[in-house]
Parts: sequence; structure tokens; C-alpha cells
Amino acid sequence: MHTFRHRRGFTLLELMIVLVVMAILAAIAVPSYTKYGYRARRSDGQKLLMSIANAQERYYALHNAYADLATIGYAASTTANSEAGYYTASVTVTAVASLDAQAYTATATPVPQGAQARDVCGALSLTSTGVKAPAGTTSNGTCW
Repeated sequence: MHTFRHRRGFTLLELMIVLVVMAILAAIAVPSYTKYGYRARRSDGQKLLMSIANAQERYYALHNAYADLATIGYAASTTANSEAGYYTASVTVTAVASLDAQAYTATATPVPQGAQARDVCGALSLTSTGVKAPAGTTSNGTCW
């Protein structure tokens, strides 16, 4: 009569196969998750730019001119931080000589050492005419 031994546990080969499968899944999942994070945090900069644009238009309706950030209600005249802290924004007001008017460009730049610094879209901008940049589709979706 033969006696059978019951095996307990896993062999080294079985454990290595499981580790290889987990490594492959992680190699696929981590870059996708990172790209999703960039897209999600990008809305922080977009929200800041839209807020600045709304404040500029309210100010323009009353004073027929655009202004720096401090004049339209932000703490500093040169930069404003986004709500979550991923972007800093600045506004450039320019004269349009041919129309005897003004225009502005608001730019939200990712914080250099922050989580958003490596986003393919880079700095986001919005002009007084509603032009949003960068335009188009990147490897991580649309920037706007």
C-alpha cells in the first residue's frame, strides 16, 4: 500500500509566478493611475483661471479696464495660489492700441516641486477673449 504525502504550502516556482503576474499588473496600473491623477488635479488650475476670469469681467463691467490680482480681490498683486495648491496663477494686462482697449492673459503654472509639475499640459492659460491654451489632445486627454 502506498502512502501519499499531503503537500502543504507553495513551491518557490509557484510564488515566483505569482510575483511576475503582480509585477506585470503593477507595470500597467501605475502609469494609468498617475495619468488619471494629473487629469484630476488639472481641474484645480482650471478652476483658478475661471475664477480670475470672472473677477476680471466683473471689474471690467464697473471700471472699463482690467486689473492686477490684488485689485480684483486676491491677496497679492502678482500671483494667486489655487485652492488645493497645485498651481500658481499670474495675470498680464496689455493695451490693445488698435482698439483703444485692454486685454488680459491669466496663466496657471504648476507648482515646480508639486505633484502636478510633470503634467504634459504644463501651464494653462485663459485670455480675455476666452482662448484656452494649451489646446488639443495630449497623451493624457485634453488640457481644457
